[in-house]
Amino acid sequence: MNLARHSITATNPIQIFDTRFEADCQIFTTTTPAGFAVYQTWPLTLIRKRAEFTGGTLAAAVPCHTSSLLFLLGGGRSPLYPPNKVVVWDDAAGEEVAELEFRERVRGLACRRGWLAVSFRRRVVLFEVGETIVRRNEFDTCDNPRGLLAMATGAYSTLLAFPGRQMGHVQLVHLPPCIPPTPVGPPPSIPPSRPPPPPSKHPVSIIVAHETSLNTLTVPQSGRMLATTSSRGTLVRIWDTLSGKVIRVFRRGSDKAEIYGVAFRPDEKEVCVWSDKGTVHVFSLMSGPSNRQSSLSPLASLIPYFDSEWSYAQYRIPAQASHISLSSSTSSSRSPTADITDEEKCMVGWIEAPSDRSELGRDPSVEYQLIALTYSGGWYRLSLPQGTSNISSPSAGGTPLSSSPPKISSHSRPRTNSVSSITSRTEKGKERERDKDRKDNRELILQEYRKYGRWDGWG
Repeated sequence: MNLARHSITATNPIQIFDTRFEADCQIFTTTTPAGFAVYQTWPLTLIRKRAEFTGGTLAAAVPCHTSSLLFLLGGGRSPLYPPNKVVVWDDAAGEEVAELEFRERVRGLACRRGWLAVSFRRRVVLFEVGETIVRRNEFDTCDNPRGLLAMATGAYSTLLAFPGRQMGHVQLVHLPPCIPPTPVGPPPSIPPSRPPPPPSKHPVSIIVAHETSLNTLTVPQSGRMLATTSSRGTLVRIWDTLSGKVIRVFRRGSDKAEIYGVAFRPDEKEVCVWSDKGTVHVFSLMSGPSNRQSSLSPLASLIPYFDSEWSYAQYRIPAQASHISLSSSTSSSRSPTADITDEEKCMVGWIEAPSDRSELGRDPSVEYQLIALTYSGGWYRLSLPQGTSNISSPSAGGTPLSSSPPKISSHSRPRTNSVSSITSRTEKGKERERDKDRKDNRELILQEYRKYGRWDGWG
């Protein structure tokens, strides 16, 4: 009997057209040729699947918070709905409850409790959603083929952001405050939050963000900040939406890339960025040496590039193979994605999960972690390196993070006539081990890997 390595090719590899989180990252939706499904983000659980759409395919299913309301867009080679329609779907009733039809193709959607914004090539249309859907306003934009727009979804937030009339500009519009969610179950021990006081000065309406076209727009739940990236894909700029001033500038890399998205941590202390390079970067928004800086930063007054802040932690998302490998030499400790090396498209969001690094004998603390969803059905749960401020309670001490970009540093003692070449080689070996340890401390930690899509019996 031959027990050597074999490959079993999947006859119908998974095809995910779109996957996205709702505002709080508690659930996410995914669309495939079979229909759409709703998952609990963590623990990964299939909540509901809709495979009765036999007349065509969907481009996206946009969830409105954790309610049963979704906005469906047709897409693919045989779209279920025309590309100029938005269908309102009540998932609890399992039926369409309304539809919006336009004269041109819908490019993007953003929603929150009571409001829906629809973006087109050169305009954004705003609707109020209640017992009926009422058109409230319309704004002109520059050429916006990506359908960029972002809406703050936290309680009492008001911000709506979309491209301005000039390339690289962002227009800010303030809506009525977002209604807080209705509490379910017994009354909470913590009193509900109160509306924030009105701003002391009128907020800005236009931010000149980039010289080139915008690539992504992201706002946190509060709407106090705005993250923008351009078509160059090298910089991420963080703005104060009240004053319109830039707060931080982060450098993803030095080469051009397509940034897929930016996500703020719920407490707004960090942001993560992911791109077509297949790497997730995490930056700190707090003051301190967390983010890496160039060793040539004293020359920043002459060359601004050296003043850049680089991510303090990264993780490379591997691409999924379209086959299952069986090997007689595979050990149980091997990673399920150890033989996967290529990058792929993904979506990333923040969750709160119990920490595996809490002190012995104490209640497990809660920390912020990342969930990465790939378009081939991969689900990754990633934790931040030790020594960061992601844990709510004091954590076990970790190794401090390096404050400089990856480079070969030298800590060896000056060679003298009394030092042998063997000792010198030993010192160099220790230096390489120290460099490797510092590099490992900058890696996000893979806590859990699973698959979603057809691997849960759907499709």
